[in-house]
Amino acid sequence: MSLEIDWFAFVQVFFAALIGSLLIVGFYAIGLRLLVRAGRAPVVAPAEFTDAITVITEKEARRAEKAAAKAAKKSPLTDGEKRVALVGAYGSFALCALAVVGGLLLIVLK
Repeated sequence: MSLEIDWFAFVQVFFAALIGSLLIVGFYAIGLRLLVRAGRAPVVAPAEFTDAITVITEKEARRAEKAAAKAAKKSPLTDGEKRVALVGAYGSFALCALAVVGGLLLIVLK
């Protein structure tokens, strides 16, 4: 019994995975960057864990939210530029989702 490996198929899968991961991570990073430029930085409430090394206090969380609001006010962009950045961010997130859906379709339909 001999076992043969289709190396060309292996290389195709490798490059498809590499390109897919680069697209997804790239579009997501661009989307986050544009979201911040639009003045809508995602502020996530800190989670408290009992075994955490560092626990953020409510005072520190309020300070972080205040700093994010202050940074949003200091944005050099006009309202129109912020709107364009926000639309670009949503478009980038949509492209990220399309890359994920495209990868799933490649798996399901193949």
